Amino acid sequence: MPFEIASSAIATMTVAARDACPDEACGLLLGCGTRVETAVRTANVAADPARHFEIDPAALIAAHKAARAGGPDVLGYFHTHPNGLARPSSTDAASAAHDGKVWAIAAPLSDGQRDKPWAITCWHDGPNGFEALSYAVIAG
Repeated sequence: MPFEIASSAIATMTVAARDACPDEACGLLLGCGTRVETAVRTANVAADPARHFEIDPAALIAAHKAARAGGPDVLGYFHTHPNGLARPSSTDAASAAHDGKVWAIAAPLSDGQRDKPWAITCWHDGPNGFEALSYAVIAG
């Protein structure tokens, strides 16, 4: 079954990316199975948000508690590379948990053009590192 992301989740990631620029935005990918139904922006609590991201631990814990109570599962995370490429960086690789979650990474298609279109790629954080993950955008 192909990986799917709701168009509203794509829009949330893009708006978060544009609003946070030049800092990195980040958040959670929520849904069921192989379908991301919602992207939720969280605070980036990294010491240097212009170069790194760290999802607010309170938001992450709350999302896992909600999932245990019957809410959507935490399928993965998203963050942005406002001055880079839409692929995992060496910093991303070093901080990855290799827990099978999906990482979505957004970057502007034109260098330094925050209001232009953004590319969003997805990656599976497996035991051997990141693997590219294709996806389909679905209504929602």
